[in-house]
Amino acid sequence: MYRHLLLGSLITTLAGCASMSAETKSATSHLQAAERSGHVAIETVASAEAPLVFITEARIMTAAGEIHEQGYIAMANGRIEAVGAGAPPSTDGAHVIAAPGMVVTPGLIDTHSHLGVYPAPSAKAHSDGNEMTTPITAGVWAEHAFWPQDPGIQRALMGGVTTLMALPGSGNLIGGRGVTLHTVPRRGSRAMRYPGAPDGVKMACGENPKRVYGTRNSSPQTRMGNLYVQRSAFIDAVEYKKKLDKAEAPKRDLKLETLVGLMEGELLGHVHCYRADDMINMLQLADEFGFKIRSFHHAVEAYKIRDILAERDVSVSTWADWWGFKMEAYDAIQENAALLSEAGGMPIIHSDSARGIRRLNQEAAKAMAHGRRAGIEISENEALRWITYNAAWALGIEGDVGTLEPGKRADIVVWDGSPFSVYSSARWVFIDGALRHDSKGESVPWSDFEVGQEVQP
Repeated sequence: MYRHLLLGSLITTLAGCASMSAETKSATSHLQAAERSGHVAIETVASAEAPLVFITEARIMTAAGEIHEQGYIAMANGRIEAVGAGAPPSTDGAHVIAAPGMVVTPGLIDTHSHLGVYPAPSAKAHSDGNEMTTPITAGVWAEHAFWPQDPGIQRALMGGVTTLMALPGSGNLIGGRGVTLHTVPRRGSRAMRYPGAPDGVKMACGENPKRVYGTRNSSPQTRMGNLYVQRSAFIDAVEYKKKLDKAEAPKRDLKLETLVGLMEGELLGHVHCYRADDMINMLQLADEFGFKIRSFHHAVEAYKIRDILAERDVSVSTWADWWGFKMEAYDAIQENAALLSEAGGMPIIHSDSARGIRRLNQEAAKAMAHGRRAGIEISENEALRWITYNAAWALGIEGDVGTLEPGKRADIVVWDGSPFSVYSSARWVFIDGALRHDSKGESVPWSDFEVGQEVQP
């Protein structure tokens, strides 16, 4: 599993090298301590002691290949204990939930959300997703703007979403760090962090940054300006890294620390990009400065370079059918995800929407249907992975979540019908084995903004 400490992980890796000098260890240890101090949580969360629970008589869609038409799943102390077909061998001492006609899946994961940084109720005072004061703001963290009382978080959970990445917006070329969160009620965002998940680095190409800064008559105004400014930032980061490697202990620079973390693989690159040529340019930028792009977001023209993306292990976080709302979205097709899957790539259905996040299952169903109509064979297991395992991989947590397998976290959704049906909804949602949503139970608002008001799912 990836670790979320930028230089902490980098230092741990370097410290294992026999060639590292004592001076280098000393210098990097100083930065390690500084980075750690930026992750200290003031709100402590006790581990919940979850009893042994069996869900039986349900269709178990593991997202790992197997689908048990009549099966069971057991969870205890936050982890999946067993998954199988038929009746469990023993349920002694367990709480048993009989779920005939229901379907169990992994919790859904949204790789691209602005919940919390653009929360409801929508107001200028709540607009905290874009620090559009300079095109390179790699040092800002979405975590620092995320508002845990956004009513959309609970509504996302009600739609089966157990994990999301909250990202800065796309107004800047390098917008800052994204944070992976569990959809659980907490008072501060840091207590919602998915344990051990690495931060993402949000970058953007194409129309958005050149529109934002071009209208101010400042750089960048063009796509070539975009690449110029991004390359310049990484050149600075290379020089900063050289000083770290020489144990010079330069003055801390939060922007450059983030970029060094990306180049060292401790942070994951997530790039807002629509056009195929823009994606190729960003891949070339990544090669030039030695970092990896984990996922292209939106990427409506990914189908045009699906062979390249599959070969380079770059995932694509996209929509089922958003199209035409600006020029770079004009050549989108509804078969995008299916074509990527057919090519051996890793498609993901994301939301980028406070409403769409509540129906990720239906969005995946649409993308699957469009592919099948085009003659592309897409199994239900594959379509489910678009919103579970593939998304977990993009966030660096696939070893811990995203499929129903023993030992993984018990982030589980029980649907009252097929998850690919518009008539189905999440009956129960568990996170770390703890029940977080019961569609027929008492609904208690998480947000003060909804207390005393009518609450609708």
